[in-house]
Amino acid sequence: MKEMRTLIISDTHGRHEGVDEILEREGEFDMLIHLGDVEGGEIYLDVMFECPKYIVRGNNDFFAPHPYEEEFDLGPHHIMITHGHHYHVSTGPEILKEEALSIGADVVMFGHTHRPYFEQDEDITVLNPGSVSYPRQEGRRGSYMIMEMDEEGDLKFEQKFL
Repeated sequence: MKEMRTLIISDTHGRHEGVDEILEREGEFDMLIHLGDVEGGEIYLDVMFECPKYIVRGNNDFFAPHPYEEEFDLGPHHIMITHGHHYHVSTGPEILKEEALSIGADVVMFGHTHRPYFEQDEDITVLNPGSVSYPRQEGRRGSYMIMEMDEEGDLKFEQKFL
């Protein structure tokens, strides 16, 4: 299995300065996952990332062509991505976590809250990278995550701040 490095971002809301900073700081990626509220930034993402992209529609992506959620396999992992507003993630990830487990996902990613979140147990990893452009957590620093998969298919997640 090939090692992979994936950038996970959310809630850019059409602002790209933070993504530019991430690319300058981190270099290239093998995959991009955007968890919604792109707000018209699709062309920018296509130009800046020459890798496979998974992008879901957020509650502010009114005319976006993206699905509200997506599932895919990455090595031995089944991953579900969604913006999260349909699962009421603002009150907690419990409903989303139940749904992800019911479809056999072992990783579920969401956005919407603009706050980083990470929970991992033996059944599932639940994460939110926070918002690159409009952070709402204490300190209000833009945030993102990097997911690395090694040759054995093991995943490692790192929360980062601008």
